[in-house]
Amino acid sequence: MKIAVVVITDQGEKVGRKIHQALGESKLFVPARLGKDKESDILFEGRLRDLVKELFAEFEGIVFCMALGIVVRVIAPYLKDKYQDPAIVVVDEAARFAISTLSGHEGGANKLAYAVANSIGAQAIVTTASETNKKIIVGLGCRKKAKKEDIKRAITEGLKMRGLSLGEVMRIATVEIKKNETGLEEACAELGVPLTFVPCYKIANFGGKYQKSDLVRKKIGLDGVSEPCALLAGRRAKLILPKTVICGVTIAIAREDCT
Repeated sequence: MKIAVVVITDQGEKVGRKIHQALGESKLFVPARLGKDKESDILFEGRLRDLVKELFAEFEGIVFCMALGIVVRVIAPYLKDKYQDPAIVVVDEAARFAISTLSGHEGGANKLAYAVANSIGAQAIVTTASETNKKIIVGLGCRKKAKKEDIKRAITEGLKMRGLSLGEVMRIATVEIKKNETGLEEACAELGVPLTFVPCYKIANFGGKYQKSDLVRKKIGLDGVSEPCALLAGRRAKLILPKTVICGVTIAIAREDCT
């Protein structure tokens, strides 16, 4: 996907640069008035709305690091339909949220929102009905360089143990130190389920009940991974499958309670 990252303030530029560096093939658009002049930047002058018109014609995805209201106003004149519009993701300047705003399914904004969120430690916000109706979170822990086949089997077999299907899974969650684990990323991509990384500090400060492990504490300084990740990655989530080891991969399954 050809992606543009757009910023309009100094704080937004800091967030946008992290996203740009993480996404690799993206282009970072920075206002000339900010005085930034890094080799990889594309400087722009004039109205943001004029830039957006050009970006709509050239890019498949656009990440805006600014207020959602600004984005709604500047993209409104150029909207056509969900089959032609680019994927739009909006990130607040505090890097708390990555909001899938436009073309969630057809354009890939939902997937882009998760990728952006993972790159900056933010929470992906997805509001499309088929995603919001899913309530199952799989928490996962695995050794370094675990094979994708083992990870896929652990997830699918764990779901079967509770009579669940892959189509009911909202996300797979693991600890942030597992970023860039090829086997894990490939497994989730092939299963078609978003992968979320839970920050270490959230697990360390988590007050909920879960099985603690001296071995995990010794290796990464945390009391657990699969159970706390499953619980933290959902809203009012409750465990329905406690920590279970399958093919050397540890999983736990939780269900959201949004009633």
